[in-house]
Amino acid sequence: MIAEIISVGTEILLGNIVNTNANYLSVKCAELGIINYFQVSVGDNEERLIKTLSLALSRSDIVILTGGLGPTKDDLTKEVTAKVLRRNLVEDPHTKERIYSFFQGRNIKDITENNWKQALTIEGAMVIDNNNGTAPGLIIRIEEEKGDNKDINPYINKVVILLPGPPNELIPMFEQKIKPFLSSLQPGILYSEMVKICGIGESKAESMIQDLIEEQTNPTIATYAKTGEVHIRVTAAADNYELGNRLVKPMVDELKKRFSTAIYTTKEQESLEDVVVALLAKHHIMLTTAESCTGGLIAGRIVNVPGASAVLGEGFITYSNEAKQKYLGVKEETLKAFGAVSKETAEEMALGAVKASGSKASLAVTGIAGPDGGTKEKPVGLVYIACALKERVTIKEYRFKGNRQKVRDYTVICALDLLRNSLIKEYGV
Repeated sequence: MIAEIISVGTEILLGNIVNTNANYLSVKCAELGIINYFQVSVGDNEERLIKTLSLALSRSDIVILTGGLGPTKDDLTKEVTAKVLRRNLVEDPHTKERIYSFFQGRNIKDITENNWKQALTIEGAMVIDNNNGTAPGLIIRIEEEKGDNKDINPYINKVVILLPGPPNELIPMFEQKIKPFLSSLQPGILYSEMVKICGIGESKAESMIQDLIEEQTNPTIATYAKTGEVHIRVTAAADNYELGNRLVKPMVDELKKRFSTAIYTTKEQESLEDVVVALLAKHHIMLTTAESCTGGLIAGRIVNVPGASAVLGEGFITYSNEAKQKYLGVKEETLKAFGAVSKETAEEMALGAVKASGSKASLAVTGIAGPDGGTKEKPVGLVYIACALKERVTIKEYRFKGNRQKVRDYTVICALDLLRNSLIKEYGV
């Protein structure tokens, strides 16, 4: 089955909010084996919404609209959908009572008249209660008309789903009611696993699996470039999850053979920092960070992981030469002879961080993030990353391309991956 997602709201087009709903719904449709060919954002305009919905119904089996179900005049989704489907709007007493109880529960006595607009439903629709707001969702199944009524609706064997816009309302409603409904429509599923790689660029990664891509049938392979990473999704169409897993496993095993330790995880929700924290915790290693150009971003990524306090004791931000000397013991002669951005300085930063904190491991970074400060010998994007572990220091030189933020983001990823590889080399997986 083919689905189309229509996100309604002028605020989306203006960039006032990030459209996380479309991302969430596309992932969920894929999990259910529902193909998503089109995603559209449209403003709160009746004429444009009519055209958008009509086009969607002409080319997709399932149309999911988000937003525009509220009490204000510019909330037009339900009204437009009724018009396109040639159905009446009727009041739903159950929803009206729920709206009344919602406001009573918040001790709001003066309920403005426009709120009752949300109690209107499309004739023949299945009303989905909203346990986190006032606007209910709707499921409309358009089945073939009988007798002389065949011309009432031009869209036959379609499903239209209306969902509230706020994610804290949409997500629970989808998980509890919409997902089971869609599952009943779709006989099969799409089962997928994500192989995440660091240290290899997208073009090289693709060349390493070109034969697999050319020969793919079921499962299929797709590569995605991320900042400093490449993700490879392996997807199989199957009748159930068990069969999907059996189809995907041989391909994932083949990818593991080809990419070896460049793969840091095959878990969809697991990040690089999750893996690093788990390795540190497994081997009882306390880490200290010493950051110059990244200004605390590495420590911040680690702290994102629950339980990071067990493996991250201290972090130094030593942006100036004076700070590198004062807190990390970098020698003045090293800075004069080689400069702040050098492998020599990175090494002394890493060793100094271990000495200052008493930790077993450290990560140190120093570089030129730009846009200024570069020279012919040391251009913008030059970064040195050092990892100290068991008195052994591994130093890597990188020459990143891109703006200031991109250089810093790449540095964080490469630093975490250097630490991951150092831990694996020393202790094993």
